[in-house]
Amino acid sequence: MIESIVFDVGETITRDDRYWSAWADWLGIPRHTLSALVGAVVAQGRDNADALRLVRPGIDVTAERAAMEAAGRGEQLDERDLYDDVWPALAALRELGVRVVIAGNQTARAGGLLRSLGLPADLVVTSGEWGVAKPQPAFFERVVEVADAEPGRTVYVGDHPANDVFPAKAAGLRVAHIRRGPWGHLWADDPKVVAAADWRIDTLTQLTSIIEG
Repeated sequence: MIESIVFDVGETITRDDRYWSAWADWLGIPRHTLSALVGAVVAQGRDNADALRLVRPGIDVTAERAAMEAAGRGEQLDERDLYDDVWPALAALRELGVRVVIAGNQTARAGGLLRSLGLPADLVVTSGEWGVAKPQPAFFERVVEVADAEPGRTVYVGDHPANDVFPAKAAGLRVAHIRRGPWGHLWADDPKVVAAADWRIDTLTQLTSIIEG
């Protein structure tokens, strides 16, 4: 019996379009160029921030993000960035009595922006607020704590094999891999992902049938 479902953020509940567009504009390059570079590093199994390092070798991503904030061009997140199935899926899960948690690799600012949306979730938290990020085991130890359920009764939903599927499975959690975003589509049929994921889904609304089944 599943008692708790924990969601990744980027390309699971939110689209990353605006995030990467903001970076491209800030670095002064065409948006398509950065998008292509993100795809390239994804295909190589590298950190997506490596796309920024290809554009500007030696870039301090944290310092550059702070400069964007100071210039009034910082992180933005609102209803436009949510996938269409987020509200109905989360609401349906809570109606079924499932604890809903959102926990991903985002900044503390992103955590505040997500909470301001009033999503039907019991808890919204980010790696920036925890001080530990995926795929570190300590992140998933925190996930188990906030899920308030045994790992075997908790599902972690995410698109990224290295950040979501494998470390969540190693922590004893059940895993739903979503075919969404660059990572989700590219690695959906990878034999290791197929073997590790308890479920493979195309939309978040499919989670209700997992609970009911």
